[in-house]
Amino acid sequence: MTRALDDLPLDPTRSRAPSDSPEPADRQRVKHGGPLSTAVVVNPARVENLDELRTSIETALAEAGWPAPQWLETTPEDPGAGQARQAVDEGAEVVFVSGGDGTVRSCIEGLAGTEAALAVLPAGTGNLLAANLGLPDEPTEGVRLAVDRGRHLLDLGEVEGQLFAVMAGMGFDAKLLDDASTSLKARIGSPAYVLSALKHLRDRPMRVEIRIDDDPPLRRRARTVIIGNVGRLQGGVRLLADAEPDSGQLDVAILSPRHLSDWVALTWDVLRRRDRVRRMEVFRGSRITVTSDREQPCELDGDVIEPRRTLTATVRPGALWLCVYQPDRSPDLAEGSPKTR
Repeated sequence: MTRALDDLPLDPTRSRAPSDSPEPADRQRVKHGGPLSTAVVVNPARVENLDELRTSIETALAEAGWPAPQWLETTPEDPGAGQARQAVDEGAEVVFVSGGDGTVRSCIEGLAGTEAALAVLPAGTGNLLAANLGLPDEPTEGVRLAVDRGRHLLDLGEVEGQLFAVMAGMGFDAKLLDDASTSLKARIGSPAYVLSALKHLRDRPMRVEIRIDDDPPLRRRARTVIIGNVGRLQGGVRLLADAEPDSGQLDVAILSPRHLSDWVALTWDVLRRRDRVRRMEVFRGSRITVTSDREQPCELDGDVIEPRRTLTATVRPGALWLCVYQPDRSPDLAEGSPKTR
C-alpha cells in the first residue's frame, strides 16, 4: 500500500530511479572543449528591450570565443517547440530560451530527447524552472553559465504527450493561475497570483481517486492535487521538500484544507519548512493518475490546459539536458547556485 511521506520514511526501493534511467555520473557532463553552436528562442511579447537582450547575449558569447547565435522568435501559433526543433536540426548544441514559463515549457517539448542543452534566460512573471534550480536572472550571467559550467540531465513529466519540467496540477492551483489577470501580472508581478488565490479559498472541494503506480487507489476530499518534478513555488517556497528532478520519479501532494484556518496552518507549515504539513499528504511514484468526481481546471508549469476529470502524469527519466550550476555535495541542484550561498 502507498504510504504518506509525512508519516513514514521513504521506502528506498520506491525512491530509487528506474533501472533504465541514467546513472548519477552519467547525468552530469561538463563541456570544456571548444566553442559550441547556439541558438536563441525568444518570446517578443514577454521580453522588454529585445535589442538590448540580443546585444548582451552576442557580446557575452563573443567574449567567450563562441560564434554568434541563430535568432528565432516565437509566434502565437508556435510558442517555442517548433523553433527549438529547427535550432537542433540546424546544428545548435545549446539553445537559449528567453520568455515566461510557457515559452520555456514549449521549448522543452522541442528539445526533449535530443543532445542539445537548454539554457534558460528568465523573462515574464513566472520562471518556475529557473527559480527551482537557482538559474541566474541576468542574461549575461546565463550565457556565462552555459559557457563555463556543465550540463545536467533532468527528468520530465508527461501528460497526454505534453511535457512539464516543474509541476502539473488539478484544482485550486489551476484556478488561481487561470484567474490571474495578464495586465495585473504585468503591473505587480507575482502578487497577482496571491490576489487570484484569495478568490478561491472557499471553493467547494473535489472528491478524487489517486492511483500511484500499481498501489491500491487513495480516495480523498481535496482542494488541489499537485504532481511535482521539482518542489519550489513562487518566491522560492518549497512545497515538495524531497522532490528532485533527476530521481526517476514524481512527487504528488494532496492538499485538503477545509476552512480558512486550515489554509493558514498549511501555509505556515510550508513556510517554516516543517517535516509534517497539516492538511497535506505527499506520495511518490512514476505514474500518477488523479480522477475527480467532476471536471476540473488543470495546469502544466503554469500553463492552464483543457479542463478534465482525469489527469495522468508519467515520468520520462533523463529526457532533457539543462545548463545548470553543479553543486558539489547536495542532490538539490539549486544548492550550486550563487543565489543560495
